[in-house]
Amino acid sequence: MERGILDRLSAITAEEQEILDGRKGIDRALYMDGSTDVITGEKLLEKDKLIAIRPHTRFIAFPEHTHDYVEMVYMCRGTTTHIVNGNAITLREGELLMLGQNANQSIQPARKEDIAVNFIVRPTFFTGTLPYLGEEETPLRRFVVSCLTGENETGYLHFRVSGILPVQNLIENLLYTLLEETPNKRGILQMTMGLLFVQLLNHTDTLTLASGEQETVFSVLRYIEEHYRDGSLGELAEREHYELTALSRLIRSRTGKTYTELLQEKRMVQAAWFLANTDRKVDEIARAVGYENVSYFHRIFAARFGCSPKHFRDAV
Repeated sequence: MERGILDRLSAITAEEQEILDGRKGIDRALYMDGSTDVITGEKLLEKDKLIAIRPHTRFIAFPEHTHDYVEMVYMCRGTTTHIVNGNAITLREGELLMLGQNANQSIQPARKEDIAVNFIVRPTFFTGTLPYLGEEETPLRRFVVSCLTGENETGYLHFRVSGILPVQNLIENLLYTLLEETPNKRGILQMTMGLLFVQLLNHTDTLTLASGEQETVFSVLRYIEEHYRDGSLGELAEREHYELTALSRLIRSRTGKTYTELLQEKRMVQAAWFLANTDRKVDEIARAVGYENVSYFHRIFAARFGCSPKHFRDAV
């Protein structure tokens, strides 16, 4: 990380100096209203601001709390330990922790050399960010985006992205833009955050989720993304060490759809992409996405998009 940014984030704050001088606990008035354990964005964001950053408070344990905003914790240097929904997460240099509004979090004391920064983001900020992810709607994209924007009850996403240079550069760009007064700051931030989301979607292999079941569902979605042409629920169950019917029930309960419905959704999205971006014949596209029966492909494509593949291609 650029030295000037790190120096600014590592400076002892007035709150931290009070702790070093003997304060025994967190000053709740800086974060919360009354006796509630909800940290409110009204305390941390300037009026009409949708996003801000603040260095993580060191030298003291932060008690259990939730947020009324989406929080992203980036580890600039050293480590911090977070207890989120009962799970201990050690955040290491270069890693990113994203917390939904329903996540219960507490934080163990950090040392002077442990530099973390908290991004405080109102959910409405993401309305200007998500268009950068494009229009292709797949089960995997929908799952990750819902987690990132705090709509998913999963609680948190832990990205082990310390070795991925594009992600590191984009986070540093976010920090620089928020620390400096730059023209069109909101537009720059939303564009940069959108590019960051694109990179995170490209590196879902670095992702840790909140529970074993959620990990399994995410593995299912990633499997469909990679094996939509010839994947099978049986092979998937064997990979995940699940009994077939148990995995089927888990997929339905967590996504609201069956494995077959999710697979077909991905195949149709991929077929639409081929039609819009290539000159391949329709029967070739049908086979490329997993359908040997071309008549059946035409039927389900029309049911999904309201027109034939040919009319779809002519319209784009």
